[in-house]
Amino acid sequence: MNRSELRTRKKKKKVWIILLILFLLIGGAAYFWLDQFKAGQSLAGEKPDKGEEDIFNAPEPQYGEINILLLGSDARPTDDDGRSDSLMIGHYNQETKELKTISIMRDIYVDIPGHGKHKMNAAYSFGGPELVRKTIKENFGIDVHYYAEIDFDGFPKMVDVVAPDGIEVDIPYRMSHGINMTLEPGVQRLHGNELLGYVRFRHDIKSDFGRVERQQEALAKLKSEAVSLHSLLSLPKLLGMADSYVKTNLDKKTMLSIGKGLLDNKDSGIESMRLPIDGSYEDQRIPGVGAVLAIDFDENKQALENFLSDDPDTSVTSDKPVEAKTDSE
Repeated sequence: MNRSELRTRKKKKKVWIILLILFLLIGGAAYFWLDQFKAGQSLAGEKPDKGEEDIFNAPEPQYGEINILLLGSDARPTDDDGRSDSLMIGHYNQETKELKTISIMRDIYVDIPGHGKHKMNAAYSFGGPELVRKTIKENFGIDVHYYAEIDFDGFPKMVDVVAPDGIEVDIPYRMSHGINMTLEPGVQRLHGNELLGYVRFRHDIKSDFGRVERQQEALAKLKSEAVSLHSLLSLPKLLGMADSYVKTNLDKKTMLSIGKGLLDNKDSGIESMRLPIDGSYEDQRIPGVGAVLAIDFDENKQALENFLSDDPDTSVTSDKPVEAKTDSE
């Protein structure tokens, strides 16, 4: 055998060794992914019956800007007959890879298509995510393209996967009423169930405005944890749990695009705003409805437009949430 043939055989041998290593790596990664995905499903327990899939007749996103309706729901009878407990819009810009959030107060007095005037959170109980989408479009003039609804039973478990060491918060005062636990004041790290209590506590001295601030704070800190190396390794397990606890019409391509963008821009914070903005509402009591927020829709629609178009007068980073007034329930 001459030297040329020997070199050729050695090259072929190297190629086969490389292919074998790649096969083992890919096979091992696939096994790890599947094993972790099943582990996530196991942690979630038996998959709950989500019922009929919601019809969501949303328009296609335009100009690379995606609006996602983020709903936190609890259908237990003690919780307002399944009304949405938290309501946000996530605005993702595919060009800048930046994420913004808009929190919509649940007591805003709005026109709900086909149902007349009610509190904002009633739209969910009347018609699910689709009617919430229509109500947002009708009252605020913004198109929502996708929705993601998380069951609060699953929230603590998913938090513990994303942030196994907990999320650090500074609790301003003792919280206990209505959350089945007691959270003492001070800086501390909260795990899944505790963080759920923190973001759901309703008897805030700022009423529901304080709760919205805490939800924005928690989302920003969870986002920071979600783009960490640990969370990337835990992604299969998280997806397995999400399969049970999150209902969404987001397609995999869009989810991957957003996820990649957030990873590429992982050092960026989340800008947030709240509707209604300060000075644009008043407390009213409506017979048969209760305490509501009567707002100036023109002023709030303009503020929302400015916020989404990067007007610095309305943009507030997640580290400094929109200042909330102190109101009574």
